Amino acid sequence: MKDVQKEKDSRNIYLHQVGIRGLKYPVVIKNHSGESVPTTGRVDLFVDLEGEQKGTHMSRFVEVLTRYNQMDLRNIRHLLEEIRETLEAESSFCKIAFDYYIWKKSPVTGGGAYFDVEVEYDASLKGDELDFEMTVRTPVTTLCPCSKEISDYSAHNQRAIVSITVRTDQYIWIEELCQIAEEAASCPVYPLLKRPDEKHVTEKAYDNPKFVEDVARDAKMIIDRMEGVQSYIIEVESMESIHNHSAYAKVEGVCGNL
Repeated sequence: MKDVQKEKDSRNIYLHQVGIRGLKYPVVIKNHSGESVPTTGRVDLFVDLEGEQKGTHMSRFVEVLTRYNQMDLRNIRHLLEEIRETLEAESSFCKIAFDYYIWKKSPVTGGGAYFDVEVEYDASLKGDELDFEMTVRTPVTTLCPCSKEISDYSAHNQRAIVSITVRTDQYIWIEELCQIAEEAASCPVYPLLKRPDEKHVTEKAYDNPKFVEDVARDAKMIIDRMEGVQSYIIEVESMESIHNHSAYAKVEGVCGNL
């Protein structure tokens, strides 16, 4: 049959990325204990396209992806290598977003339930160089230092999201970035709380007030000591309980400990 995509294009305009976006696909992620955690990925796959080629072969992205569902740093490189070779391109790109579930115990009673965080892998292969970024978005609690200082009793608190993006050449556990977010916050968020647990987290947050600026800075101090991180972006957004807007802070950095 006629291969229309292979025809010459007279406009001769190079395209940086062409491919498929938003494909839902089963993926498996290894957790910190070495167990396989199944989830559903939302996958984008692209290659670059030379100006003289009319189009790429979209079906080939899916054909290649069917040979991969274990998503770690090694398999992502292999996936990108195969996509680039199959599509006869110079560069290949993938983005995989998924919900990741961590079994988490309540701080006092010890009851367990699954705690979900949002994760995104963003990778590209150009020449022999793999560029890999991982983002983990962790819900936490923040309690306002100003509110605590000026009030005769109590202080307003709210749920916040700590988003940590790291560029790395080695695998970093999702749980590690979650732990950094929780250590930097006023208090972690838990999926299951009985009354003794609720008392504990309420008082812990009250004893540990944090602005979004504090959370961002404290997270930075921890990440600066991590092995294998080349650069990072930390964003903190607090969904304010007494305002009709969010509070936000961001810090970027380059690590010098490689």
